Amino acid sequence: MRYALAPLAFGLGANALVARGNTQCFQLKASGGAQGILGQLGDGQNRVGDHLPNGCYCLSDGGFTDSNGRGCILTPPTTQFQCDVGASPTTGFAVGSDGSVTYKGDATFYACPVNDNGVYNVYSEPVAGQDKCVKISLGSAGSCGSGGGEAPKPTPTPPPAETPCPPVTTITKTETTTSQIPKPTPPPSPPPTKPEPSPPASDTCPADLNGNYQYPHLIVPVDSSQPDKAYGTSYNGKVDSHTCSIFNFDIPYSYAGKKCTAIFLLPQKKDLETSDYTLSGTGQCTVTALKDYATEQTTWNNQPAKSGDAVSLSVAPGGAWSVATFDCPAGQRIAFEMCSTGDFALDYFQDYNPSPIGMYVRQC
Repeated sequence: MRYALAPLAFGLGANALVARGNTQCFQLKASGGAQGILGQLGDGQNRVGDHLPNGCYCLSDGGFTDSNGRGCILTPPTTQFQCDVGASPTTGFAVGSDGSVTYKGDATFYACPVNDNGVYNVYSEPVAGQDKCVKISLGSAGSCGSGGGEAPKPTPTPPPAETPCPPVTTITKTETTTSQIPKPTPPPSPPPTKPEPSPPASDTCPADLNGNYQYPHLIVPVDSSQPDKAYGTSYNGKVDSHTCSIFNFDIPYSYAGKKCTAIFLLPQKKDLETSDYTLSGTGQCTVTALKDYATEQTTWNNQPAKSGDAVSLSVAPGGAWSVATFDCPAGQRIAFEMCSTGDFALDYFQDYNPSPIGMYVRQC
C-alpha cells in the first residue's frame, strides 16, 4: 500500500557535511510528525522509522544521488522520494545556510505510513486518499560514514556505480583425507552406436527479471498530434491513440555471444509498491524494433525508422510478454517503440521495484 510524506527541512551542524568537490554528502534525519534517520531498502526506497541501513545522500547541481550512485527522484504520480538505478536525479533541491532542505523553494514534504508500525515513506506532495500523512522536517544526522549505520548495499542488477570494498578476511581451510580400499574396476561399457542428441535450445527467455537484464536508459514519448514537438526524457511509458514511447537500451559487452529477449511486464496493481498505472479502452499494444535509438530531441516526425514488423500484445494486468529474441548486440545501443491500436491507452511509471513494470531487455 502506498502512502505520502510532508515538509522536509534539515538542521546541519558545523561539521555535518562532507564535501566532494561541489557535492555535499550527509545522512538525513526526520523530525516532526515522523522521526528518525532515513534508511534505505535494497531497492533504493527511503523510509523513516524502519530498522534499515542508514542512507547516505550527496547533493550536486540540485539533485541527490545515494552512496550506490543511484539517482534520487520524485516518482510520478505520487512524488515518492526514492533512488533508482539508471535514473537521473530530480533537480530543484537545495540546502540553506541553516541546513534546511527545500524542493523548488518549498520546505514542506509529507510522510505517509507504510504500515501501522510507525514506518513511513517520504513524498513532496500529499498523496490522494491518504489521511494519515504527517508533516516533517529533515536535518543532517552527521556526515556519511560517521556514527549511524552502514551505507546501503548495492542492488544485484544492474551493478551500482560505486561499491565499497569489503574488509579483507583470512580464511583457514582444513582438509581431511580418508583412505579407502580400492574397489574392483568394472569392465567398460560398450560405446553407444549414436551420440545422444542435445536438448533443443529455447527460442525465448522467460518473461521475467530472474537473470541479467537492462533497464531503459532513456524513454522518449512522441506525439502525432504535435509531430514536431520534442518532449525529452520521461520516467513513464505512455501509449494512446496519438502517443507512442521509445525505449533505449545499452547492451553490455559481457552479453557477447548470448541471446537477448525484449520483454514487457504489467503486474496487478496490488503487487506494486512504488509504481502505478492507468489503463483504459480496448485494443492492443504494438512493439517494434527501430533501426536507430532516440535522443531527447526525437519527435514524431524525426523518429528512427522501424527495422521490422510490429509485435501485437493483448495487454492486461498481471501479464508478462516476450516481444522479440535476438543475438545480443554487445556494446551497442538499441531501441524499441511501443504504440497502441484502437482506443487502448496505458500510462505507467517504469520501475524495477516490486513488482517490476515496463519494458526490459534480458539476457537468456
